[in-house]
Amino acid sequence: MIVDDHEVVRRGIAEVIDRSEGMGVVAEAGSVAEGVRRATLVKPKVMLVDLQLPDGTGIDLMTALRDQLPETRAIVLTSFDDDDALAAALKAGAAAYVLKSVRGAEIADVIRSVAAGRTLLDERTVTRRRADHDDPTADLTPSERKVLDLIGEGMSNREIAERLGVAEKTVKNHITSLLAKMGLQRRTQVAAWVAGHKHSAWRGEHTD
Repeated sequence: MIVDDHEVVRRGIAEVIDRSEGMGVVAEAGSVAEGVRRATLVKPKVMLVDLQLPDGTGIDLMTALRDQLPETRAIVLTSFDDDDALAAALKAGAAAYVLKSVRGAEIADVIRSVAAGRTLLDERTVTRRRADHDDPTADLTPSERKVLDLIGEGMSNREIAERLGVAEKTVKNHITSLLAKMGLQRRTQVAAWVAGHKHSAWRGEHTD
């Protein structure tokens, strides 16, 4: 079952799952309330849950269903590379935490592992990650920090070059360097990291 308030995202994930051998989507939902209602009807084996939903969070959904559907295993699928969200997902009983920048084949592999009973998220993962990633931007130069912020604003390399008054190749060099320093592989992961940290956003406006 897929719970995400963006239909395009749900459709994309559903296509990946339906193409994967031995798996199929039994239900979709776009909110916490709809997720609770449909999950109790279809009793999915695995549930892919977005963190930000219109009427709450994916954590709310997992918490609401934990007693009703103890056999259903949850995977958090989100854009927010955020330690607090990771810890909250663990506390709510999530078996895995996956960023939306992941490739389709990797999502299928994670679903298979979780369906088979494996847990890919544990206290050691959270603790080790916090120790390793207190501030992955600590070693960035001032120029790299500017590029990081502009990637977060959704700018292309050309637009960043124009904004900073440098060559596009210089921007690419900065991105290569900041990816290495932050331990990331792709530009999309940088954008996801900025989004998560700029707003501290996974809870959105639903927090007290």
